[in-house]
Amino acid sequence: MPYDLKELAAISGQSGLFRLVKPARHGVLVESLDAKATRTLAPASNKVSLLSEIGIYTQDSDETAPLTEVFENIYQKHGTSLPVTSKSSEAELRDFLAEVLPGYDRERVYTSDIKKLVTWYGIVSQNRPYEEASPVADADSAEPVATEA
Repeated sequence: MPYDLKELAAISGQSGLFRLVKPARHGVLVESLDAKATRTLAPASNKVSLLSEIGIYTQDSDETAPLTEVFENIYQKHGTSLPVTSKSSEAELRDFLAEVLPGYDRERVYTSDIKKLVTWYGIVSQNRPYEEASPVADADSAEPVATEA
């Protein structure tokens, strides 16, 4: 997985992304992914959405494309600098998403969703390293089998 999104979350009512630090009695302790890296308590009444569990609707009615897959496609095509911003026109944003995820559902994915995607990708690409998945590393991680002669 290129960007590790397991401990990153979006919190309803708050802008930006947050790293989950640890659970607390009345919510979860989070750290903002901005320059200040402030820690706050997200109350249990707030909706906390893990980025690793978010998907984008595709034309196949039962399927969604995981955000990790969409981020991978964006990185492969554009690296860390995007051709659009959250302030781009609706047509530019939709063309951008069609480029990185051709099968997205144009009726169920709103422009506001694409703006969030662009904003989140910018935050993640600035604050998280992109890790190439190399087949050599996968082969090296396998346990060697020892045989006795």
